[in-house]
Amino acid sequence: MSDTIFALASGAGRAGVAVVRVSGPQAGAALQALCGSLPAARRAVLRTLKDRGGAVIDKALLLWFPGPASFTGEDVAEFHIHGGAAVIEALSAALLTEGLRAAEPGEFSRRAFAHGRMDLTEAEGLADLIDAETQAQRLQALAQMDGALASVYGHWRDALIDTLAAIEGEIDFPDEDDVPEGLSERAGPPLTDLCRSMQAHLADNHRGERVRDGFTIAVIGEPNAGKSSFINHLAKRDAAIVSEIPGTTRDIVEVRLIRAGFVVYVADTAGLREASDVIEAEGVRRALARAESADMRCLVADVSRETPGHGILAMLRGGDAVLFNKTDIANRSAAVPDGVTAFRVSVTQGLGLDAFEAWLDGELTTRLGGSEAAPLSRARHRQLVERALESLQQALALLDVRPELAGAEVNRAIRALGELTGAVDIEDVLDRVFSQFCIGK
Repeated sequence: MSDTIFALASGAGRAGVAVVRVSGPQAGAALQALCGSLPAARRAVLRTLKDRGGAVIDKALLLWFPGPASFTGEDVAEFHIHGGAAVIEALSAALLTEGLRAAEPGEFSRRAFAHGRMDLTEAEGLADLIDAETQAQRLQALAQMDGALASVYGHWRDALIDTLAAIEGEIDFPDEDDVPEGLSERAGPPLTDLCRSMQAHLADNHRGERVRDGFTIAVIGEPNAGKSSFINHLAKRDAAIVSEIPGTTRDIVEVRLIRAGFVVYVADTAGLREASDVIEAEGVRRALARAESADMRCLVADVSRETPGHGILAMLRGGDAVLFNKTDIANRSAAVPDGVTAFRVSVTQGLGLDAFEAWLDGELTTRLGGSEAAPLSRARHRQLVERALESLQQALALLDVRPELAGAEVNRAIRALGELTGAVDIEDVLDRVFSQFCIGK
């Protein structure tokens, strides 16, 4: 990291102020070349910026952060300039002339990680904070950026290192007087406690991932039951085509909503029936697949038919909902599975939908609302915790019979937790994580 990078750290497009950030060993020299002298550290100053030819670029507010007390741990300069495209372009050209290069996505944060200013989970929290659109996402990202997940993973890793030392101590010095007899057996209780802690952490119904990525609802039912009208009601716009012709919806139409402070994706699916052609058959297949993978299923059943729901009720699970629709023209219903909540509505007349929406908001708050435990926010985290748990369970099984193999399994668990925080240098993992950041962070 001997080169010096720069990037626009504020949003693209016309604005009152734009922030260009510089990081690296030549940051101070570049700042001095453009404004004449180096400002005092961490004090904002107003200076005129000029290129090498003496042409004025802009009057700018400048900040100088000598390393290591900076975001990246390197020398950092910030140019707060007027936000016109021509000003940004002129400053960028001047910085290129000074030998700097444009930063790659996430390169500033990666340098902060490399210099120990943050671990990998904290860097991911920063990226999530930049992308946050809801209060729930903001609060979760802030907690992660402040080290909530790193603290949990670090505690687990420290406990595992202590346990591994005990196991290896007995393997290496079985006859020494200072190694208590049966030490490997004494490693069982702490390993059991760690397994329980990881299992509890994993058994959160993917809460953190749902807050970050969105909660999914699949709207299912027979053709012409009112699914598309229901979607349009939730979206407050004509998101899906409504027609009396059966089979109008053949592919999945997804609507993005913000409800109860959470991102929700509601999917209108093809009507479930015996398909009349290969295209409709594919639509039904996709509908069934979406219903299977969704966080919640919402069945819209036409009560004007002899058998509302027509067997689709069996697809529902606890926490799902049924809307017995068209109650303005008929009065039938059907028994619903345990744990499924039923509503009698008329989508066209707007009857009963307020009750459903209140219930939905309550369910979202209950399922995704805050708790004391820091939630797993990414699939990467869940996969590595699962890998560590599997290794610890193997270690427990081997502890009494093959303590040396148990130690190897504990080592694997430690490595998995190291990948979580970035303590283990896995280059392809780092490339994948930081490539998802915006440029300038």
